[in-house]
Amino acid sequence: MSSHQDSFSTEPFVVHGRTYCPPAQPLAVICIDGCADEYLSESLLAGCMPQLEAIIRDGYRGLVRGALPSFTNVNNSAIVTGVTPAVTGISGNFFLEPESGEEVMMNSSRFLRCETLLGAASQHGRKVAMVTAKEKLRDILSSGLAGIAFSAEKADQAVVETHGIENVPTLVGQPVPEIYSADASLFVLQAGVALVQQALADFLYLSLTDYMQHKYAPHEQPSLDFYAGMDREIGRLRDLGCVLGITADHGMNAKNSDDGSPQVIYLETILREEFGDGIKVICPITDPYVVHHGALGSLVMIHLDDLGRLPEISQWLWNLPGVSEVYDRQRAARKLELPEDRIGDLTVLAGRNWVLGRTTQYHDLTNLQTGLRSHGGRYEEMVPMVLSRPLSTRYRQLAEGDPRNFDIFDFTCNGSDE
Repeated sequence: MSSHQDSFSTEPFVVHGRTYCPPAQPLAVICIDGCADEYLSESLLAGCMPQLEAIIRDGYRGLVRGALPSFTNVNNSAIVTGVTPAVTGISGNFFLEPESGEEVMMNSSRFLRCETLLGAASQHGRKVAMVTAKEKLRDILSSGLAGIAFSAEKADQAVVETHGIENVPTLVGQPVPEIYSADASLFVLQAGVALVQQALADFLYLSLTDYMQHKYAPHEQPSLDFYAGMDREIGRLRDLGCVLGITADHGMNAKNSDDGSPQVIYLETILREEFGDGIKVICPITDPYVVHHGALGSLVMIHLDDLGRLPEISQWLWNLPGVSEVYDRQRAARKLELPEDRIGDLTVLAGRNWVLGRTTQYHDLTNLQTGLRSHGGRYEEMVPMVLSRPLSTRYRQLAEGDPRNFDIFDFTCNGSDE
């Protein structure tokens, strides 16, 4: 157990109408990026995660529903605020900004429309740390945070004035990792361990990256080795006395034809062939890290110059093989819990084994010779939730209803009678 128990603030704090009562011990919420539940199942079955197995035995394992689109920025923002994208304002990694008409990355805190519970915890006596693998998330997730916030990707650039910490690689005992690697995620967990060991943080959010899930199926040996590595660090956090909550931002599925090639619908191309110009497709999965997915996901936004064509185009899309859902702006905002002003005139989702793109020229598939694994649609919204403490009767009932991945801090702080 940690030797710093006396210093833990248990002062409740309220964020977006929900009261959080942190425990009198360290707390760490881990977002395993891209962790479909079958990754845990395969790793547990192979005996690669004995620490997690013990945690589940003493605590809880179940499924929760994420936010749509099932992309990284959308779900991480929901997790650190405890509310839907309609409230956070984060509708993708990438969008068509209505004010400027430009296609931009949604990776700045200026796009976030509400406070975070990490910021609130830091104002109520907790030593808060937010560590993410990718630098793109740091600014959004650390909004309002008086504490420590840095990325594995740029750990050597962290300084006290802007990150609340310096000399991170020395603290962790590891060099800055390559972002396209298992080490990028393991570094985040190792950093969490070091922060708790040094009593620098007692309320942590650790957000990993999904490079390995994009590259390997759950049963493949590199995936099993990666989950074994995570298990070691998760066990170290538990041994330090951390109350643990573990979930994912989205799942992951193979998106390939029978011959193993990516199964892509280039929507902008075929829509313009059918209906002419004035149609723009936005791929919200787009971010600075497209090597492992080629900016291809299972949800896109369509912007139309002429809204009079919307019903005809919508009906045509409904009949297109590989398309599973089509919604106009108002229905998408309501049904998918999205900010109405930051989505397309149409939102289109694909089937389990399909991805949607713009044009062949827009997407670089040279790194996808072994096929494509991706996410973004309905078939990647269900993800695991693991808690290190047993659930109270009330929270077990909530877990049996429609729990969300962005309830993870609620379940971790409030979900047990222990």
